Amino acid sequence: MLFENTIITVISLSTPLIIAVIGETISEKSGVINLSAEGTIMISALAGFAFGYITDIAFIGFLAGMLSGALIASFISYCDIKLRMDQIAVGFVLTILCIDLSNYLGQDYVRINGPMVTKFSIPLLSNIPIIGEILFNHSFITYFSILLIPTSWFFLNKTNIGLSIRASGENPLAASSRGINVKKMRMLGTIIGGSLLGLAGASFSLYTKYGWSESHTANYGWIILAIVIFGGWKPYRTAFGAIIFGFLEALVPRLQTYGFELSPYLLRITPYLITIIVLVVLTIYKEGETGAPRNIGKPFFRENR
Repeated sequence: MLFENTIITVISLSTPLIIAVIGETISEKSGVINLSAEGTIMISALAGFAFGYITDIAFIGFLAGMLSGALIASFISYCDIKLRMDQIAVGFVLTILCIDLSNYLGQDYVRINGPMVTKFSIPLLSNIPIIGEILFNHSFITYFSILLIPTSWFFLNKTNIGLSIRASGENPLAASSRGINVKKMRMLGTIIGGSLLGLAGASFSLYTKYGWSESHTANYGWIILAIVIFGGWKPYRTAFGAIIFGFLEALVPRLQTYGFELSPYLLRITPYLITIIVLVVLTIYKEGETGAPRNIGKPFFRENR
């Protein structure tokens, strides 16, 4: 029973992480670093919970979270494409702004109950002993996160729009010479990625970490940026990294049930320490070749053709 509960917890914790890392991957594939991931997830978690609470409809909350993420991503795109501002600087400023704004605006929503995201069982499959309960009895947002993994891979590798987004991040000059509107593709990729980050934020407050509190999703945005690097900017690998982090988050507190007397502060930071160690080892193993898009973070000017 303990094993089953642990796996179910891992799946629950991994749900928003998978959505977020794939969203950030799509954004960075286009050449734009959405460094506001921490703030985006925080403000979207508040927006999702607040609108879900006001309407008493969880689906409205998810839409509100996606819209919040899309709006922030649109602003980043505007600053990069139109104003030619530094993406990293803009991302840091937005992160601080969104965190403080969410903590200020969220005071009325602390420790109150919002709409519940119900689970539903997949017919027949959910009846399989042990496996059925673990894998086929979740909420729609969990099923969405799982389907998002192959869908995002297909989108980036097999569709014209996805390939154009990738080309805009790898070699924008060559892409432009072939008739691809690089600025449009970068904006599209960033907005898609921002929408998924917003959906992930709403998933935290409406499902995984139900409710709202000050700094409700603190540090998840930074770990998402690290997982994207860990996954080499590939959807299935970043999703795998998200699952590993979810596993560590679920496992470490349960060590206490086996008699391990550890400080709660140490337990809280252990998943982050392990993730950093893995990133360092992988970077050394790959001799610095991370697989990042070659023009990530670099503004594109049409007159440079």
